Amino acid sequence: MKLLTKMTKMAALVTGLGFASTCMAAEPIDLDALLKTLEQGKSAQSAQNLQREQAFKSRENEQVQMLKDTQARRNQMLAESERLETQFEENEVKLANLTDTLSNRMGSLKELFGVLQQVAGDSSNKFMTSVVSAQIQDRSKFMDELAVKMGSTSNLASIEDIEKVWYELQREMTEQGKVTRFNTDVIVEGGAKAQQEVVRVGAFNLISNGKYLEYNAATNTISQLTRQPVARFTATAEDLQNTDSGVVQFALDPTGGSILGLLVQAPDTEERVHQGGTVGYVILGVGLVALLIAIERFLSLMLIGGKVRRQLKDSVARDDNPLGRVMKVKDQYPDVAYDTLELKLSEAILREMPKITRNLTLIKIISVVAPLLGLLGTVTGMINTFQAITLFGTGDPKLMAGGISQALVTTVLGLVVAIPTVFLYTLLNTRAKNILLIIQEQSAGIIAERSEKGA
Repeated sequence: MKLLTKMTKMAALVTGLGFASTCMAAEPIDLDALLKTLEQGKSAQSAQNLQREQAFKSRENEQVQMLKDTQARRNQMLAESERLETQFEENEVKLANLTDTLSNRMGSLKELFGVLQQVAGDSSNKFMTSVVSAQIQDRSKFMDELAVKMGSTSNLASIEDIEKVWYELQREMTEQGKVTRFNTDVIVEGGAKAQQEVVRVGAFNLISNGKYLEYNAATNTISQLTRQPVARFTATAEDLQNTDSGVVQFALDPTGGSILGLLVQAPDTEERVHQGGTVGYVILGVGLVALLIAIERFLSLMLIGGKVRRQLKDSVARDDNPLGRVMKVKDQYPDVAYDTLELKLSEAILREMPKITRNLTLIKIISVVAPLLGLLGTVTGMINTFQAITLFGTGDPKLMAGGISQALVTTVLGLVVAIPTVFLYTLLNTRAKNILLIIQEQSAGIIAERSEKGA
């Protein structure tokens, strides 16, 4: 209260000074007039302050009543808080008692419901990825709802829920042993949808039009594999789809598509050949040259051998075969000594040898060079692999395995070319030697005959 009085007086003084300043600014006065004006302002201010004090005192009782009301409400709320706390503690005790009672009454059912919740969750994931869901849909929805429902202790499974879980599990096992047909939309090459007949082989594979399909659980769609396995697998799919009864061989994927996915990722023979790169193409080119030469030599030696065998049966020498041309040397030099005739025959045989053994040496060279080219490709491929390891590290084993696999392709190509080339060279060289042996044998007979005549 004293503080309020002082503040009131200070406000009055300031007001008086302001009033005096206004008067002084209005017109100039002397000191007596100024003193008188200040006294009048002080009296007016004192009257205002007194009026304000009286008004404040008149409201003091109202403020006291408001304080009492507030304190009463606070006490009421404290009492309500104590009552609610007491009720909360009592409810906790009741809840604990009811929980114990529920647990006692449930007994072994509690364990049953826990197993049921786990089975529902596991079955939901299994049904979602199973190819059976491509034909029988919305099976995992019930399992999801039941698993969420069983997650709360206040919700218990009914007999109908338990029976439906058993039914869905039994149906899944039953469908795994069936081969069924149904019509549905299939995403074919190019992304278009087409209504096709789909054959479901248990819970393992889906096929249509002789091609393997895959089921996407996220989008609930069926689509053809972008790459099909090799022909020996797709042939079994065609046989199965075209058969209405009986036993048919079929390439089954027991993993539900995992092994099939790895098989289609594996490169085929053409792709492996392309992995050899430039060196691989060179090896194949060299091998093709060797094959063409071998075919030409095989046909030529076969014709020459036939003519030589016919010449052996004929006493008249002909110019269409090496043996006949060698035998004509005897007729060209009927009077020379046998040693001179031997030299003439040797000369004739040497003249025929290049025609018989032509290009055989080239085939032999190719059989030696092909594996060397394969080794060259392997070395360059390994260099590239180690450079990739230097840049990217060894964190990804597929990077190393893929690079080494590509590097070894050239070695395989070199051996594939070299091994048959060696056999071809041996075969052709043997044929050529047989022809030369026949010619030399006949030449030796001619020399012996001339020697007997000279004796």
